[in-house]
Amino acid sequence: MAMRQWIRLMVAVGTVAGTVLVSPAAQASGPRYREYVAMGDSWTADVVVASTAGLPTNKYVPLGCAQATFDYPKQVAAALNVPKFFDASCGGATTDNFTKPQSPPLPIGGDNPPQFAHLTPTTDLVTVGMGGNDAGLAGAVVDCLDLSGGHAPWLPYPFGGAGCKAKWTQGGVDRMSQNIDASQAKLVAGLNQIRQISPRAKVFLVNYLAAGPTKGCYPQQPASAVDLVWITEKLRDLNAMLARAAQAAGATLVDTYTPTVGHDVCQAPNVRYAEGFLPVSLNQPALAVPFHPNSAGANAQAAIVTSVLTRTSVTPATRY
Repeated sequence: MAMRQWIRLMVAVGTVAGTVLVSPAAQASGPRYREYVAMGDSWTADVVVASTAGLPTNKYVPLGCAQATFDYPKQVAAALNVPKFFDASCGGATTDNFTKPQSPPLPIGGDNPPQFAHLTPTTDLVTVGMGGNDAGLAGAVVDCLDLSGGHAPWLPYPFGGAGCKAKWTQGGVDRMSQNIDASQAKLVAGLNQIRQISPRAKVFLVNYLAAGPTKGCYPQQPASAVDLVWITEKLRDLNAMLARAAQAAGATLVDTYTPTVGHDVCQAPNVRYAEGFLPVSLNQPALAVPFHPNSAGANAQAAIVTSVLTRTSVTPATRY
């Protein structure tokens, strides 16, 4: 397998799992949910290749989805003490996989069923973390790897090259921004369909945490400063699209970006909430994946989502 293909596979899979961060006090406050379905991509699955927490779980999805045992949906479900829970998230998922089966990045365990297959008329809580793969942002991040830090444009990838921003903005048009904007309609349609299947559900759209830095940090991260900043700009564009989609569909946006600023890939290992291009995490030691949440990031996601859910009112559910 070519180096670029291998890195793309690793990015599609995701990163390490976390441990429960939310205090038991959160369980006693806020609305009472009875049936929770979590849907999303690798940033929701907080996917794990191998870590001290163990291997990925196939309790809910095929092993190839690399879903972590303690991803943020599982932490949220435990904190809220939800009686019925299903985690449909899978590395590499797109909005197409709301209604279509997915062949996971790792060919282990077969296809993941459509994520909507787990919704029912009695589902009263849905979280969704989706959109990055529709735009192709994960693949674009891989293009940013440059072992020269932008100092050897004449060398082939990944030892040098023109960089990801140059590739995606040829002709003065940022095609990644166009991809992000084009993804909004499909996401809105998916959110609206959730309401049709589960009319009682509170729907929360969870955005992407602040993995990107505001400046370069070569050689800590082997990429040019221009490209690292471009990644951050595109992540912000993606989150802005998610905010518009949530508003258009009447969903509640959960902002994990703002509270996690300052925990990007250029920070120290015990500070950052996402790993960079070097696939090793010291947060719950693991084989990590580039530009995906580590265990500390999963914990932060869980704490933020749980905080929002416990502040949001819910219509009392009929017992069933």
